[in-house]
Amino acid sequence: MAAWLAWSIAAVALVVGEIFTPGLFFLGPVALAAIAGAVASLFGAPLWLQLLVFAGSSFASLGLLRPIARRHLSMPHAIRTGAAALVGAPAVVLQRVDSDGGLVRIGGEDWSARAYMPDQVLEPGTKVEVAEISGATALVYE
Repeated sequence: MAAWLAWSIAAVALVVGEIFTPGLFFLGPVALAAIAGAVASLFGAPLWLQLLVFAGSSFASLGLLRPIARRHLSMPHAIRTGAAALVGAPAVVLQRVDSDGGLVRIGGEDWSARAYMPDQVLEPGTKVEVAEISGATALVYE
């Protein structure tokens, strides 16, 4: 079997392995290194040089690509959009807020609100935090 074919089979196997292990992003960069080994083989490099190219490419791709991919796995709170971005935001009570309703100002906008805790009553001027958004109503607590 030609060395380039063996490297190519290894690269495909690593890609398939990456597909079945989501979230780790370990086998994908190594698959890229296997492709580099196959390219080295196509140019007639001896086996020791192919292995050196594979090892160097593995370290380089893992060191460069894996940290970037891991940063993109979790979305920080600052990137949330829409109603999800309001959860945890500070608000000020404009009209009395209880379990039946009320009005708060969140980031310069007035929102209908209800107390997050059913027995809680929040008076105007009270600084609160948004616990949840339910439809067009903010559930807030002190």
